Amino acid sequence: MLGVRGGDCGAVEIDGQAFHRAMMPRYITLERLAEVGFNHRNAGKTVVFTNGCFDILHAGHVRYLTAAKAQGDVLIVGLNSDASVRKIKGDKRPIVGQEQRAEVLAGLACVDYIAIFDEPDPYRLIRSLMPDVLVKGADWPEDAIIGADIVKAAGGRVARIDVVAEISTSRIIETILARYGEARS
Repeated sequence: MLGVRGGDCGAVEIDGQAFHRAMMPRYITLERLAEVGFNHRNAGKTVVFTNGCFDILHAGHVRYLTAAKAQGDVLIVGLNSDASVRKIKGDKRPIVGQEQRAEVLAGLACVDYIAIFDEPDPYRLIRSLMPDVLVKGADWPEDAIIGADIVKAAGGRVARIDVVAEISTSRIIETILARYGEARS
């Protein structure tokens, strides 16, 4: 079973399949991306898009995603698939598979939708969605942000969010290896 036991907060225990079914409406395909964005914009909402690997979710990710959501009303996260992460980070990554990474992201209050993509960059997602705001970490110069050109040409804007330099998945992996050794089983 998965979940939280009751008490004053009213929480109930649910199994993993029930949790996954509850999160499913948050997962969207490339084909539905444009429709979801259109519907929210028609409702007067500002659509925000960001992307990343989000392998071993940590406080830096949560702060970044919370700040991204603050840029508008609806936050759509493009999540690099396992194959995409391997192309970017190498064969030893991701540590956590795409289904679990998506499930963890779906559990964050600031994330409204998740779209998993196989390409090394989110250009097709951005082109399909045409968000009002494209968010990336401030460690990216604006002229290097994939999709910034088309978002700005359509009247949108780019927001660069400060990253927490001392918190990263790579540092977490290094800490684990230093403490427990690579050869331990």
